Amino acid sequence: MPPPPMTGSHFIVCGDNPLAHRIASELTQRYGEEVVIVLPDKLKDHGPQIAALPGVTVREHATLAGEAFTDAGIATARALALVGTDDLANFHAALRAQELNPDLRLVVAAYNRRLGDHITGFFRDCTVLSRSQLAAPALVAAALGDVAPSHVRVSGQTLFVARRGDVQAGQVLCGLAVTDDLGDTTRIVAPEDLGDDGDLVLAVADGTPRDPLARERHPVRGALRMTMRLLWNKFGVTFTVLVALALAGFVLLAASDHEPGDVLYLGVMDMTGSALTSVKNHIAEKIAQILLTVDGMALLPLATAIIVGARLTGSIRGEPRARGGHVIIVGGGDVGTRVAGALYDLGFDFAVIDQDAKARGIAFARAKGMPVVIGDAPSERTLRRAGLDGAIALISATSSDIVNLETALQARALRGEDLRIVLRLFDDDLAQRVTQTLGGNVVSRSVSYLAAPAFAVAMLEHKVLRTIPVGRHVLVIADVRVEPGSDLAGRPLADLEGNGLARVLALAEHGTPRFDWTRRRDRRLAVGDRVIVLATRAGLSTFLAGNRPPVVTA
Repeated sequence: MPPPPMTGSHFIVCGDNPLAHRIASELTQRYGEEVVIVLPDKLKDHGPQIAALPGVTVREHATLAGEAFTDAGIATARALALVGTDDLANFHAALRAQELNPDLRLVVAAYNRRLGDHITGFFRDCTVLSRSQLAAPALVAAALGDVAPSHVRVSGQTLFVARRGDVQAGQVLCGLAVTDDLGDTTRIVAPEDLGDDGDLVLAVADGTPRDPLARERHPVRGALRMTMRLLWNKFGVTFTVLVALALAGFVLLAASDHEPGDVLYLGVMDMTGSALTSVKNHIAEKIAQILLTVDGMALLPLATAIIVGARLTGSIRGEPRARGGHVIIVGGGDVGTRVAGALYDLGFDFAVIDQDAKARGIAFARAKGMPVVIGDAPSERTLRRAGLDGAIALISATSSDIVNLETALQARALRGEDLRIVLRLFDDDLAQRVTQTLGGNVVSRSVSYLAAPAFAVAMLEHKVLRTIPVGRHVLVIADVRVEPGSDLAGRPLADLEGNGLARVLALAEHGTPRFDWTRRRDRRLAVGDRVIVLATRAGLSTFLAGNRPPVVTA
């Protein structure tokens, strides 16, 4: 049967992976939009599942050349998503698409973070999103349960969703009235209108620990932890014994009626093997000479071993050990590293397991003074070394479904149901069935499932920076510039927030690159001003009405 004709004002998604499938599903089922999928072969990869979606038209093309875009109706399309696994191919295809339709909104998936940061400068309307960056907060929230807030990083500030009673009043940006009904919308409430402590709020992080399990920063406890690490070091016990013997030797020399200067001189000479011996010395001085000479003979090779070890490893101490109350992260790739960073920001300790000693997550953990284990994750020995017995959760986020599943089952067998386990799976259907079958303490998440809503919203709306999942709804954070002739120009901020669907979080005045997060509500917007807006999708659409950038003609 031939595909249905395109009516225009549709969306194009290029890819045959799980993310492309989920984005198409979001656009057609949640928003009722028409979607054209461009893929190499609808009988391979996720092609069959994509072709079965109602409201989806499939176009088969081996490459994303001009012919493929023309066949997909790019001239009348509203937005294009490029979600292939090759960043360079996505970038090249985006350039081709822009030539065919300069007004087209582009949403590009990027694995390379640095490349992704620079891609947007080539396009008029382009949003670059990272799957791992979008999925990491949800994996952390699943691991920590109700304790963990949803969080995003925007313009140098970390924003998070939490209960009203869990944050200080000065941190609150606005309240969130959330409903579980998909047909209703989340309402954004001004801080002064907040109700009881059960309400959710959007707050800005200021470094204050938000959980009793947060890292303790007391200086005395820190010194004790450092002492314990030294004692548990492979050289620690030996070094401690030698120092004790040296002190005993110096005390005995002092007890032999020598002046302080002579005590230091004789002690150093004894330790270097140049003892000035005499049978007429006092018994205490003879014992001191024996102790210091033997001690010096042992101390020299120990110092050599420490120096050589420091040159080879860059550190004189051993790896930190898990102290309990931490989260084990299996996989030090992009997702695992972002999960580790989120946990650290939230005040939780973690341990990273990876087979590759050069993995990004391993380097990140070492830089933060956190334990690392190089080894096979499903191995009992590896999990024990990572502190499985004292961990509060385990997140298995490697790039292999079988490794993640095997690790989760092994951890559950070793710890039972008192350990919360989160595993990353690429197959969304498998993730759902694993969660339903195992249940209890095991939660399975698909990265494509977690990232797809953000991609869909970015295709629907202009300049979406981030999305925040709140219950069963998604709030968007957008960077909006006040364009010439815009309805926003001249209006006070408070006037734009009256319907409870949007709130201005920060303002950058025209010509000022930095955002001010302490803006006045009576401030009137001027052309060239930029605002960071938190809104529902409907609220952002209203906010952007009459504020589209002017068309640039050649």
